Amino acid sequence: MCLISSAFLPNAALPEPAPQCGGWPKLVRAGLTLRVHRHALASNPRQWLAGMWWHLTGRHVRARSRIEPLIGSSLHAYRLATAFGPSAAMPQGPAIPICAVIDCSAGRDGWFATVESLGAAGFADAIVVGQAPPSAAGHGMGNIPSLAQLSGALASRGIGWICPIACGDRFAPGAALHYGAVAAQSGAAVVYADDDLVDPTGECVAPHFKPQWNSELFRYVDYVSGAAAWRWEPVADLLPQGLNCALRGAIQRGTAEPVHVPVVLHHRRARPEPQPLSTQLPRMDPVRVSIIIPTRDQAALLSGCLAGVERVAWPDVELIIVDNGSSERTALDRLDRAAADGAIVLRDTGPFNFSRLNNRAVEHASGDLLCLLNNDVEMPDADWLAWLVAAAQRADVGAAGAQLLYADGTIQHAGVVLGVGGGAAHAHRGLPSAASGYFGRHCYPQFVSAVTGACLVVERSKFLAVGGLDERDFPVAFNDVDLCLKLNAKGWASYYEPRARLIHHESKSRGLDRDPVSRARFAGELAALKRKWHTDTIIDRFHHPRLSRFSDQFVLAV
Repeated sequence: MCLISSAFLPNAALPEPAPQCGGWPKLVRAGLTLRVHRHALASNPRQWLAGMWWHLTGRHVRARSRIEPLIGSSLHAYRLATAFGPSAAMPQGPAIPICAVIDCSAGRDGWFATVESLGAAGFADAIVVGQAPPSAAGHGMGNIPSLAQLSGALASRGIGWICPIACGDRFAPGAALHYGAVAAQSGAAVVYADDDLVDPTGECVAPHFKPQWNSELFRYVDYVSGAAAWRWEPVADLLPQGLNCALRGAIQRGTAEPVHVPVVLHHRRARPEPQPLSTQLPRMDPVRVSIIIPTRDQAALLSGCLAGVERVAWPDVELIIVDNGSSERTALDRLDRAAADGAIVLRDTGPFNFSRLNNRAVEHASGDLLCLLNNDVEMPDADWLAWLVAAAQRADVGAAGAQLLYADGTIQHAGVVLGVGGGAAHAHRGLPSAASGYFGRHCYPQFVSAVTGACLVVERSKFLAVGGLDERDFPVAFNDVDLCLKLNAKGWASYYEPRARLIHHESKSRGLDRDPVSRARFAGELAALKRKWHTDTIIDRFHHPRLSRFSDQFVLAV
């Protein structure tokens, strides 16, 4: 293994760690702090004041859970984090040499900014594609007229890795060192990093702190192109078709999945646009689906849920209702009508235990697929189940979950993130569903760490293979998270499907956990989750260390 050349480093010295977009005097930092708190106060005065009260009374964890989501969403949060946050340490040890490929085929606008950033980036060589300015030769760069000559130019230099960059984009200091070290350690064929945008004033804004490799998300959101280094030799035949085409080929042909460097290594002028989301359902086996609905009283809620089940666009549905001690006459009458219409109605008068109720229903289920469904869910569309079945039937998927909205149209569930609040939380909760959010993450199908049991589809055989829901440690909360993590451990990923969209009137039947007994039970379930899955210390692979562990929405940790 060879070390990276210092040919592009001034005075042959490695750059010292530095803030990614410059240092800030104390006065400016104080001003930024004031700005983000003014933004937080204006956006939600009650929440900000509550957070400050908890801070002043010494309850700092509770204070952060109130304040950090507000200040982390401020337009000035990234400037503040850059000012106060530590810079990424330069990697040590062997690193694979990498050649920067400056793509000038679309023009040379911003050329000097790109070349200036090369000096501290640590690349072993650089090649310009397209018409390079005369100054390129003075910098020791190669120049080729088109991508057709790129493989020959690289072969003559004996360098097996490239890092393409659009003319006008900038590398962060030590970018090649980070890439080269991770490439040497991981054995991956593709390594990608975080990036931000450079606004017209030259300021770094809109950082994209990316997940670890998520092949399903990448189908719709290209978060790798323009911020990655990769082995070019396995895809030399694809280089003439375009750098992005060759990169996708490197991902497809690689024996290991791409590896993420959780550091901003690129300052860009633009990013790729997301791909449109298809509304065409794939072909599926028309297997039987057993829909399981636990319920207690609340006849109106149950009727709304059952009306949606009756309209569902799926040919073979078995309905199992588990009545957990209903006493209201209207609810009992509604259960009788459901039974007369062919539903299986089971009676369980014990204390509410979501895991036990569903496990018991599974014993009576005849479907190849199970759909766990809360009784306080409405279905505006008829194809929600088909989308979830399409995902759950995949060999690589365990549990498939829907996008759930509150009645006001804001997100209630768009996947589950581990570690938020020390346990797990619904991703993007409270975000208006029509908002762009965090790079549109709530809008696209993707792998997630877990999905909610309020609407979850899983193959019966997989459910049984992991022992079903844990009735002892998770009678009410986190049983769905535990189920998904058990499935994940078997190699069956959790899948979020936003094209299955439902409305969830959360916990209307059993109420919220506000009494002392419920709080104590929840504390025990949270402790069990931490003990079993270490959610108080792990970083969710689809989240990021720079994103807040105190916010359901993806905001910067400040």
